[in-house]
Amino acid sequence: MSNIVLLGLVSLFTDISTEMVYPIMPLYLSAVMGAGPAIIGIIEGIAESIASIIKLFSGIIVDRYGHKKRFAIFGYASSTVNKIIILFSTAWTGVLIARIIDRFGKGIRTAPRDAMIAESADKSRLGRAYGLHKGLDLLGTAIGILLAWVILSLGGNEYKKIFIFSLIPALIGLTFLFFVKDKKLISAGNRIAFNWKNLDKRLKLFLIFIFLFTLGNSSNAFILLRAYNASFSPRGAIMLYFVFNMTGSLLSYPAGSLSDKIGRKNLLCTGYLLYGIVYIGIALASNSITFIALFVIYGFYTAMTAGVERALIVDMVPPEHKAGALGLHAAIAGIGLLPASVIAGLLWQWQGHSAPFLFGGTLAFITSIGVYVILNKYDVLR
Repeated sequence: MSNIVLLGLVSLFTDISTEMVYPIMPLYLSAVMGAGPAIIGIIEGIAESIASIIKLFSGIIVDRYGHKKRFAIFGYASSTVNKIIILFSTAWTGVLIARIIDRFGKGIRTAPRDAMIAESADKSRLGRAYGLHKGLDLLGTAIGILLAWVILSLGGNEYKKIFIFSLIPALIGLTFLFFVKDKKLISAGNRIAFNWKNLDKRLKLFLIFIFLFTLGNSSNAFILLRAYNASFSPRGAIMLYFVFNMTGSLLSYPAGSLSDKIGRKNLLCTGYLLYGIVYIGIALASNSITFIALFVIYGFYTAMTAGVERALIVDMVPPEHKAGALGLHAAIAGIGLLPASVIAGLLWQWQGHSAPFLFGGTLAFITSIGVYVILNKYDVLR
């Protein structure tokens, strides 16, 4: 079994575990622990920003010293601990600690895992490799959401049940990781230190626009809160999230393959444009059919950008800097999540539920245009 498939299975089972918990957290925090939108924004923003900073340093260290598999194992193992903490938490501060530990683990594992995928794929099939991984990742998310929906349907103390059962797939995913082979392509003595100054100018500008985009790309917790606000039941909102992830899962591999054939630029820019349409639509939507359609389009956006962005990064950096560049991309995208989530929470609280989505949609349109201009003359990406 190839590394790419194994790493995909690791992500699949880990995301089953994570997404059994994630969709219910906004409701759990607000209905059980009394946390408002601003508190939820702070929790999500702090957790994701910490993960992002760790991603950068993890990638640089891996490029310098190797041991990608060890870092990945430690990261995935750390993330399983957060379910236990949430299970015994009695206040939102406990959930904050759990989310920080979970995102700390994600920060450690992301860059080395993505570097192992790049090393295991032919350069002409990078988009396909990342698309396959993202497809399995999103499939795990969809299965996790469906399991959460089933458990919620059973009634009783459903939150505790979900927290307990989520530990099982987390351990299965960690087991698959031990079978992955870590390919050491460059000896430690020949590695050159990762340096922002040496990066391609277009890559630097691309990363700047990614940061701008992220300022409007608040946590999905706000999309779920908006669904609750639009009179969806907790189970109905979870099914919307399921539709989004299944759409992304089914389309990620074809989108990655298409990027190998026609280039990354057009898919990425169209994806950012679709994101803008989704966010503006969510701000203005007033009926369930519109919400369902928007969540399907949201899946298209994810398929067209998540794996393709990573393939683009690998296209534009030397092999010895893969992990560092992938970590930098993840870090820049994630560092913006703290202000993004805080801004979204405050906009919601001060201006109403439409404000954060109008803000995010506008930044997405700007990013789509900016990235197109930056990459337009880069023939490899067409």
